[in-house]
Amino acid sequence: MTTYDAIVVGARCAGAPAAMLLARKGYRVLLVDKMSFPSDIMSTHFIHLPGRARLQRWGLFERVIDSGCPAIKTVTLHLNGIAFTPPTPPLPPDITPETICPRRIVLDQILIDAAVEAGAELRQDFRVRDLLWDGDRVTGVRGGARRGEIEETARIVIGADGMHSTVARAVDAPCYDTKPSLTFGYYSYWSGLGVDATHIYFFDDARGVLMFPTHYGQTCIGVGGLHDGFHDFRAGIDANYRAVIDRIPELGERLRAGKREEPYVGTADMPNFFRKPYGAGWALVGDAGYHRDFITGLGITDAFRDAELVANAIDDGFSGRRPLEEAMADYESTRNRIAKPLYDFTTRMAAGEQVEPAEFMAFGAAMAAQIPA
Repeated sequence: MTTYDAIVVGARCAGAPAAMLLARKGYRVLLVDKMSFPSDIMSTHFIHLPGRARLQRWGLFERVIDSGCPAIKTVTLHLNGIAFTPPTPPLPPDITPETICPRRIVLDQILIDAAVEAGAELRQDFRVRDLLWDGDRVTGVRGGARRGEIEETARIVIGADGMHSTVARAVDAPCYDTKPSLTFGYYSYWSGLGVDATHIYFFDDARGVLMFPTHYGQTCIGVGGLHDGFHDFRAGIDANYRAVIDRIPELGERLRAGKREEPYVGTADMPNFFRKPYGAGWALVGDAGYHRDFITGLGITDAFRDAELVANAIDDGFSGRRPLEEAMADYESTRNRIAKPLYDFTTRMAAGEQVEPAEFMAFGAAMAAQIPA
């Protein structure tokens, strides 16, 4: 006998919504994470309109706004000295065009709280060390805190534990359409800059700058470039970061008048891949199942979409509306149909290919087409 209907491994922006949605459907869900909360994590922060619409549909958007996250009314792209704001595509009447870039220490806690309110059981500081098996079927997890180890069983184990997923590794989930890490990036948070909109700058040498307002009245500014420049950049992070920003004179002046509030955060570990997201007794969601470069800021939005897709597929299978295998295969094909064009656009940009303004507009239209009814 199984104790839970689902065990979700990873409690951030893919796992917590998946747990919440399944719990809202009446399933008994265990949500575990190796971290304790609230805690921060490296992130693009950006939530595109489809993600914002899902937050609204889940009844959580106002919670994020009420937490002090500013609504961003304009996004301006700067390409080779030309600035333009992509037009807002037609939206459902209940969706306004503002976007948000919340701090993850705030957003993830809101998502976890919603999962618990829906009835999911949360265990923090719970590291999954191995999966339980019955033949070739996953039946649960083995893990716990630093001392002691316990076993919990479930009808399905959902890996929402990031691109280096323990669950994906344990089930040997196949990868496809893979591409290596193409870029690097570093960011930090600044006070005193007075930024109220998102600006994205692209330079001829494939370096770029992203800035946006976020929690605590601060501005997040990220700087990035092609992967082969990572080690030189890391050798002098502060000087190299400021040198790129000084290519934008007004922003350089603002930065010198402001104050950096936290250490720099950065990485060049951004592989691009799809993983098969399901098998006998297991599923993957979020970065565990599909990862792409940070340059288009799709991570949180994709995680919300796929959490909804996988929860609906599991519900279809568990309720008997259709065979679980069929429902999960549809989850994978739907994810890929939506994600593949955006994945290709993202990896082209990350590789330093020239992208025209019309392509950004097409990207925006593709995002708007994902907004749930």
